[in-house]
Amino acid sequence: MQLFETLLSLLREQGFLKACSKQRTDSTHVLAAIVTLNRLECVGETLRHALNVLATVAPDWLGAWVPSSWYERYAQRFEEYRLPPKKEDRYALAEQIGADGLQLLQWIHGEQEWAWLREIPAVQILRRVWIQQFDAGEPGSAVHWRVAADLPQPHS
Repeated sequence: MQLFETLLSLLREQGFLKACSKQRTDSTHVLAAIVTLNRLECVGETLRHALNVLATVAPDWLGAWVPSSWYERYAQRFEEYRLPPKKEDRYALAEQIGADGLQLLQWIHGEQEWAWLREIPAVQILRRVWIQQFDAGEPGSAVHWRVAADLPQPHS
């Protein structure tokens, strides 16, 4: 928001925006779309990072558990990944990432022999981000992408 306000101020100073002229009313929709894309990139990159760290510290464990489709899905950075243009498709992608991340966390927390995986910072961050961004409900139920109104309040 600060960047947006700074940009508006600079545009006014340069004469591109007039104080009394009619302004576009879709700016809130643009900002909402950017927030959604940033959240989507965040969860995608968080899962990708956790998988990369696990591939380094426990490659045998990761190879035994992770489906081959994940290697293709999480190979590229989500900044470079062409995110779906439609809202429904973005939500579907977010929920797919959410389901994959939850599955990974369940595998890690179900392993007694590999309990030390829970202590890896990337896994702990993954768990925190998933609590913030997804609503999983009961074990085995579908993962739902939280809408802005359902996001937990940040701690002060």
